[in-house]
Amino acid sequence: MRSRLIVAALLAAAGCKGHTEPQDAGSAPPAQAAAPAATARASAAASSGQGTARAVADTNDLYEFAYAYPAAAGAIPALKNWLDSDLDAQKAKLIKGARDWQAEAKRGGLPYHAYVHSTKWQVVTDLPGWLSLSAQRWEYLGGAHGNPWSDGLLWDKGAGVTRGALDLFTSPAALSAAIRQDFCAEIDRQRGSKRGVPVKPGSNEEFTECIDPVKSQIILGSGDHQHFTRLGVLVNPYEAGPFAEGNYEVTLPVTAAVLAAIKPAYRGAFAQAR
Repeated sequence: MRSRLIVAALLAAAGCKGHTEPQDAGSAPPAQAAAPAATARASAAASSGQGTARAVADTNDLYEFAYAYPAAAGAIPALKNWLDSDLDAQKAKLIKGARDWQAEAKRGGLPYHAYVHSTKWQVVTDLPGWLSLSAQRWEYLGGAHGNPWSDGLLWDKGAGVTRGALDLFTSPAALSAAIRQDFCAEIDRQRGSKRGVPVKPGSNEEFTECIDPVKSQIILGSGDHQHFTRLGVLVNPYEAGPFAEGNYEVTLPVTAAVLAAIKPAYRGAFAQAR
């Protein structure tokens, strides 16, 4: 039933409007999906004045697949094509893996549990020159539990191309140096809150040292709806803590140090947080 709840949530979310700005909170990972009991297929699309959202769900004995993106992304033909291509690629990869494992399980006399993939894209912020999106992806490919991870992209409206958030900075190292101190303080605060005891860096205990923030997913958000004024660091399970602690999300303001790390061509898209 868990995987069907994921499908239902994606179908509902695709028709929603609004902005999902980076938030200062972690989220727990989905539990292992149960094997589907019956075959059902559904697809849905929701329309708005901005464009057309898309939500696809496909469930059968071999796999469960769900993919959704919002209307703001569907309103941009080239971005819609990119997302539709990603949808097709993710589904083809899932089906191939599921068929291979089903055949192997049959040869070995092992039980087969349906493979699962879900992707849910959301708007982080929609600016005059940029559309910032984030995604939560999740897969179950056998084993004890599924695996979630974060994704993100920027649509450059002027150039008509997708970019990664790090593409706007002079280097990953420059951005890391600009945010690392504040990031480490906040990730330790969140880890201490989840664990019920303060984190002690240098204690040789697992998951107590800080991590490089730019090795996680960076997304860009806005407080004035005209410029990027904050950024989010989406940290997957096992990166800053054990799987049971789930995801971490740290939101940081654009500071003078961050502005100094931006490539000159993109500085006009940013403003220091107030």
